[in-house]
Amino acid sequence: MNMMDAIRSIREREKSPIELVNETLETIRKKDPELNAYITVCEEEAVREAEQLTREWEAGTVRGPLHGIPIAVKDLVFTKEILTTMGSSIHQDFIPSEDATVIEKLKDAGAVIIGKTNTHEFAYGPTGDVSHFGPVQNPYDPSKISGGSSSGSAAAVASGMALAGIGTDTGGSVRIPASACNLVGMKPTFGRISKHNIFPLAYTLDHPGPITAGVEENAILLNILSGPDPADRYSLLESPPDFTEELRDGVEGKVIGLPSQYFRLLDPEVRTAAESAARKFEALGARVIEVDIPVMSEINDAQIVTIQCEAAAIHRKTMESRPGDYAPEVLARLEASVRRPGWEYVRAQQERPRLIEAFNEVFSKADVLLTPTLPILPTPIGERKTIVDGKEIDVIPALLSLTSPTNFTGNPSLGLPAGFSRNGLPIGIQLIGNHGDESKLYRFGYAFEQN
Repeated sequence: MNMMDAIRSIREREKSPIELVNETLETIRKKDPELNAYITVCEEEAVREAEQLTREWEAGTVRGPLHGIPIAVKDLVFTKEILTTMGSSIHQDFIPSEDATVIEKLKDAGAVIIGKTNTHEFAYGPTGDVSHFGPVQNPYDPSKISGGSSSGSAAAVASGMALAGIGTDTGGSVRIPASACNLVGMKPTFGRISKHNIFPLAYTLDHPGPITAGVEENAILLNILSGPDPADRYSLLESPPDFTEELRDGVEGKVIGLPSQYFRLLDPEVRTAAESAARKFEALGARVIEVDIPVMSEINDAQIVTIQCEAAAIHRKTMESRPGDYAPEVLARLEASVRRPGWEYVRAQQERPRLIEAFNEVFSKADVLLTPTLPILPTPIGERKTIVDGKEIDVIPALLSLTSPTNFTGNPSLGLPAGFSRNGLPIGIQLIGNHGDESKLYRFGYAFEQN
């Protein structure tokens, strides 16, 4: 059952919240021993909450579309009185005294937090196979990565162990696992969703976002998660629109840009899927054009400098006091981060407004951009080299290469399922919009998904 079916079943009184939650817990008991998507299953809390929501439902009160919907939350997001580990032994006993803003919003809307999901340690990795609690396995092929760092949230939704997931995205960490697990993942405009009480990886790159099976439920979730929050200094001040309002408007006469910089080194099956998606949009009445974004290499460099310097600032004290408690690969990335000179960070931030403006010039020619989400297929767990077009490349930078630019620019980016490889591995495409254009991305995504 997907989230839209569950919403209908609650609305039409076919199923109660407690039935939905119990079915989900049963699926977790069956599937999670293999997939390792959860660090903590909130069974007692979820049942207690579902019983209360069922009483409200029986009395004719429904809080909204999420009433009784079981949602999995990345274990970076603080949950009051529930273990929150960041995928690390350093925080394996940490129990927050308050909820993150996104958790408050979900609870107010009637969602049930079903569990806290496994994450690449401290979210510093796109593979999802480095965690104190072990690797998350891909529901389509358990020998392959689920993508990271919101690995557990994606694996949980893809396997029916939750009806939606909450992730965070600093270089692609919502969109990468969504692509690897055949799901829809939204990294909204920077500041659209509050980061208050979410453990940071990089202050000016982190974007929380929803992971779902389909486009409409993703837009419904963004409606609930969005909005100004005085507790988050980066929060957008304006009230968000209704992200579902354009869903069914179609793409007739709209223009899609294919940026040449995103189509360079791709697995042939990924290239085929992206080209096929472009043709599908043309069949739906959109015009597809090739576009150029000359500042892409500068943006890529600035994003790397920014994530390294901000992650180093966040972790420096802990690295000095407990270096042996980090996973070796994460520690190596943090040590490289600490060595990055401060002047490079200052220069990247000084250049940032110019680079964002230069990136957004492309939207004078196209409504949205279409790119692959990942240049490669999900790789075997633990593997760090792969071959593309006869060339050996490093897995980690490859996984981040097409998603991380819009973490630096803050543009909304929507990952969508776009088919499967010959071996049955999911392939995703990414739609990128101008700042504030989430509704437009959902409109394009919905037209693509429905056809």
